[in-house]
Amino acid sequence: MARLTKAQREWQPGMPKKRRSTKIMFASTVLLLEAFVAFFATLAVFGLRRGEISPVLILSAGIGLSVVLILACAVLSKPWGVALGWILQLVLILLGFVEPMMFLVGALFALSWWYGIRTGIRIDAEAAQRAREQAEWDAAHPAGAGNEGTGQNP
Repeated sequence: MARLTKAQREWQPGMPKKRRSTKIMFASTVLLLEAFVAFFATLAVFGLRRGEISPVLILSAGIGLSVVLILACAVLSKPWGVALGWILQLVLILLGFVEPMMFLVGALFALSWWYGIRTGIRIDAEAAQRAREQAEWDAAHPAGAGNEGTGQNP
């Protein structure tokens, strides 16, 4: 049998499911897409500049950047995770000095990153407010009132 995670071991019936952060989901999506772009940009630079830049340097730096972009998804929930994401946005833009089209691609991804973070924060705040209001309503209307599911108003 597979080993249970800590959350699975601590689960009890009736426990509410912890809501995932929309900000982290949006940010992870952008970083994963950037990892693919960094990999394909590496292949493009390898094909176009192999004579000018060492192929080992091109491949190791490009694949390394792709791996860092993927691993950055794991630390987005840390206080410094979003700052790391901003640094990676800058790195992607600066790749334009190696392949000029990356200035545009990097800027568009930085705009996507900004929008995802901003929108995710707003959605998470709205979800938290909705959860607070639901908890207040549940406290004011206990489940044992006897009118649930009957369609009758109290």
